[in-house]
Amino acid sequence: MVANDPYLMIPGPVSVLPRVLRKMSSPMISHRGEEFEEIFSYCKEHIKPLFGTRADVMIINGSGTAGMEAVISNFLRPEDRVLNLVSGKFSERFEELTRRYATSIPLNVEWGTSFDMNAVEEAMEEVDAVTFVHNETSTGIMNPAPEIAKIAKKHDVLVIMDGITSIGGAEVLMDKWGLDLVVTGSQKCLGCPPGLSAVAVSDRAWERLVEEEHRPYYVDMGAYKKSAEKNQTPYTPAVSLFIALQECLTVIEEEGLPERIERHGKASAAVRAAAEALGIELFPSITEPSMYSPTVTAMRIPEGITDSELRGGMRELGVYVSGGQGILKGKIFRIGTMGDFSYRELLGALGVMEAVLKRYGVIEHAGDGVGAALETLNL
Repeated sequence: MVANDPYLMIPGPVSVLPRVLRKMSSPMISHRGEEFEEIFSYCKEHIKPLFGTRADVMIINGSGTAGMEAVISNFLRPEDRVLNLVSGKFSERFEELTRRYATSIPLNVEWGTSFDMNAVEEAMEEVDAVTFVHNETSTGIMNPAPEIAKIAKKHDVLVIMDGITSIGGAEVLMDKWGLDLVVTGSQKCLGCPPGLSAVAVSDRAWERLVEEEHRPYYVDMGAYKKSAEKNQTPYTPAVSLFIALQECLTVIEEEGLPERIERHGKASAAVRAAAEALGIELFPSITEPSMYSPTVTAMRIPEGITDSELRGGMRELGVYVSGGQGILKGKIFRIGTMGDFSYRELLGALGVMEAVLKRYGVIEHAGDGVGAALETLNL
């Protein structure tokens, strides 16, 4: 991070490393030339380990929502019955997308809770596909992807997962778990600027590809597959973003994916420890730590301070954190731990949070939260 740059401790977009920004400032190249094809080839192969797959990964222009719409519109038909597991803002989006292209059968749970696997299995009996969000950043909860996929496989159901805020920051094993379609976005755990999404497609999913005349034009996965075989895209790619993605994937390889996942997990645990030390209630309040997201921590806004005072006060000091969405707006705030943040930046953000809480008399003195975080990080 460059001095005086804001700390983006939000669940995306994340701060981008200077080395990535420098790469993006390279002179423009021909999108149909050999240089771009080499970049594309690197990206499509080196992104696969993040998904835990050997399957095809299509990289498309557009944010994560474009990837979500691509999987729904290319692999589902109007007559398909789709079980949408809805537990937050972004699983609601999957359900809304499904209603445009197929028949949605939503299974809703209260925001901040997980799914009863018995209810999931019962609902899975008469559907063709299931959608769910692996890491629901609106609530700070991880959903049990392996268990959901196992039930789906038993019923021969196509498994569609939003991994936008987990891939690159949490373990995702697409092939081992039996996932068919998985989406991620560039501006989250990959550490890139916004504007690209990636869609991993299993062989079984390719067999379900909708007929060409009924597929969307711009995010036609058949067209993307045909072009990708030649290390190209069907339409003009966001060249500078592909250059950035290549550098981000190089950064991830240098750090090591297991080490990167561990860093994300330790950072989120440190935020939870700081919250506990300061008397801030986590949202949701659960007993199983593995259910908490490793890439974002949601906390209830303490008594004695408002959402605008807390987040506005932190923003005045250069640290950006997120508020609640939908029904949680004004009730919670969220600190992101994703991308190429350092522990120093995380501790700095927690220190700023403490300073603002002290300013409004929520805590008597600052330091307890940072101290608890330091102990958790074992620094």
